Amino acid sequence: MINHLMSPNFPDFDRLTPVSSFGRAARSTGYVYRPTHVDQIAGLFRRAAAHGFTIAPRGAGRSYGDAALNGGQVVLDLQRMDRVLDWDPASGVIRVEPGVTIEQVWRHTLEDGWWPPVVPGTMRPTLGGCLGMNVHGKNNFRTGPIGEHVLAFEALLPTGEHVTCTPTHNADLFYGLISGAGLLGVFTSITLQLKHLYSGNLAVEAWATPNLAATLDDMEPLKVEADYLVGWIDGTATGRVRGRGQIHQARYLPPGADPRPAYTLSLDYQALPDTLFGLLPKSILWRFMRLGLNRPGVALVNAAKHLAARLQSPGRRHAYEQSLAAFNFLLDYIPNWQHGYGRHGLLQYQSFIPRAAAAGTFLAILELSQRRRQPSYLGVLKRHRPDLFLLSHAVDGFSLALDFPVPASPAGRADFQQMAHDFDQIVLSAGGRFYLAKDSTLTPHTAARYLGPDVLGRWQALKMRCDPGQLLQTELYRRVLAPALASASGAPPAEAPPASALVPRSADPAAAPQPSNGHRPRAPGGP
Repeated sequence: MINHLMSPNFPDFDRLTPVSSFGRAARSTGYVYRPTHVDQIAGLFRRAAAHGFTIAPRGAGRSYGDAALNGGQVVLDLQRMDRVLDWDPASGVIRVEPGVTIEQVWRHTLEDGWWPPVVPGTMRPTLGGCLGMNVHGKNNFRTGPIGEHVLAFEALLPTGEHVTCTPTHNADLFYGLISGAGLLGVFTSITLQLKHLYSGNLAVEAWATPNLAATLDDMEPLKVEADYLVGWIDGTATGRVRGRGQIHQARYLPPGADPRPAYTLSLDYQALPDTLFGLLPKSILWRFMRLGLNRPGVALVNAAKHLAARLQSPGRRHAYEQSLAAFNFLLDYIPNWQHGYGRHGLLQYQSFIPRAAAAGTFLAILELSQRRRQPSYLGVLKRHRPDLFLLSHAVDGFSLALDFPVPASPAGRADFQQMAHDFDQIVLSAGGRFYLAKDSTLTPHTAARYLGPDVLGRWQALKMRCDPGQLLQTELYRRVLAPALASASGAPPAEAPPASALVPRSADPAAAPQPSNGHRPRAPGGP
């Protein structure tokens, strides 16, 4: 079969495409290829290696930073490999291609009574992307990351080897490729065990908390009884109410508790509404968000949100039932909400801190952001537990994810970068960790410290085994992991870059790293 991936001219210049991160703060231009079968990926591997190009695997592009960007190089978009290969409604085991999304999974299985065991805050990511970053959900303290529910996967390595991995067969590859940020191989099929349900609703309780310490104290004992647990944090509140917020806990309904399970498990019931109050299309709401996405506006909205939570059920918890989709996929309520942050985009800073140090660490981060006059616009708190995956971000403790608008001026961006470096020192001092799917500011020095020489050495050995020619690369890899790996080989740890080194937003292919054969990419239609 003749296809464009085997064209004698490599790369195809008409595939030179601007590619953006989800947060829109990191942008570059790459040659985007969209295969539909495994043999096309193998062909692309061979062509790229022969011509001195690197390849970045990409799912739905939901990472906040540069984890799926590859400026001036090849971007392997796997979204067209989106077939459900096998589904067993008796056991809840599904086998899919890597481009299948979380949404496709639950829409395929829900009416049979099954739900993905771990989902992020959006249903849009692909399963391949979820495994690459080993995503977690609001139930991480109970179920761990998505990798713990993978029964097996197949992957194509840059060496041409097609491997099958389970937790006991090729276990080093299993725990390395899951969490490996797409840098060891490309998933070609994924076998996942789903969660059996008796209702499409969750029993939810919500209540306001006066400050961060109270939020953590309320959440901690719930890890033994809740199925989901998440806290909203006001990043603008100061003083004694710093970190005030609201907690939501949810439980699956037991057998017989839902009088209409067939209805609540239907796709129509789970569908998120397209309009607000049945009138205003949600597709345009992000434009109105821009009016309030500034420091005074966010402070006012957060204060109103906290007051409403206090008044909802004074002195007790507000109990109600909510659909699985509505509870889990809050980020999908407003389409393209990230555009509300403006053309410079947003960054998310997420740190994972052991329980004993969580309150002091998060308070220090919130206080510093306020003192630097760059408060977070949105904060989300989750409870976690450790896992066995190689590039794990999890701890026995909490994570705090903070959204920040990217400053418009170069000086403002430099100040933010310096603030992120200062955050890093606070996190490292507490024994904390970071999450590559959210990162835009991590330095090689920080990565080398939190991962440690043992993990970096083991990961480097896997990289040499799976990808000795360094074919799989991303901007994240070149910015953070490759220099950190060099330190694991005996070189001095990389120093943090200057404060002006915030992830660039360049769409100029001429500014991108060039392949080893000296070929310089050109824009579509160029000479």
